[in-house]
Amino acid sequence: MNHTRWRLARERAGIAGRQEPSEVEAMRTEIRMAFDLGQAVYDRRTELGISQSELARRANMTQPQVSKLELGGTIPTLPLLARLAKALDASLNIALDGDISTVVFSGHAA
Repeated sequence: MNHTRWRLARERAGIAGRQEPSEVEAMRTEIRMAFDLGQAVYDRRTELGISQSELARRANMTQPQVSKLELGGTIPTLPLLARLAKALDASLNIALDGDISTVVFSGHAA
């Protein structure tokens, strides 16, 4: 079912305008933040031209852990974020404003 058909089905069922429970909304926000972090790790890693295995070695992780992180499947600890920033030769900047998050790894000058 494509997106338009799905939206029409929701409208017919009368659930399109319904407010989601706060737990669902909070979970969506958490998932979005995890995805934003994963995307930032992926962007910086590919900018450096290194593999997931190389990043894992540098950050004292395993390749599957890096993969899961890049896919937004995990919420890292602060010590892990510090190791990632070091492994990616970058500063990690996270801005949180309500439900909006911005995650950027800024590479160090050579």
